[in-house]
Amino acid sequence: MWQHIDIEQSDLRQKLKRGEIRFAGNRQLKIYGTLTCHSGKRMMKTNRVFFTDESEALMQGYRPCGHCMKTAYKKWKNAII
Repeated sequence: MWQHIDIEQSDLRQKLKRGEIRFAGNRQLKIYGTLTCHSGKRMMKTNRVFFTDESEALMQGYRPCGHCMKTAYKKWKNAII
């Protein structure tokens, strides 16, 4: 997991190009989603974290976004109830 405020802009671009970053999350809300999610694009940089894959986000205690990852969110929600 990388925090947005700790990564230089050039390093961030390189990680995105190489596919090292595939998901972003909100550190305060503990939600992760795709990099193209409209909800995720509105979050502040101080709250944004990046993940290599879904399993990394889940291991860190994050839940799927209900907007961009509807199937994963429903699966997560049904497991809680």
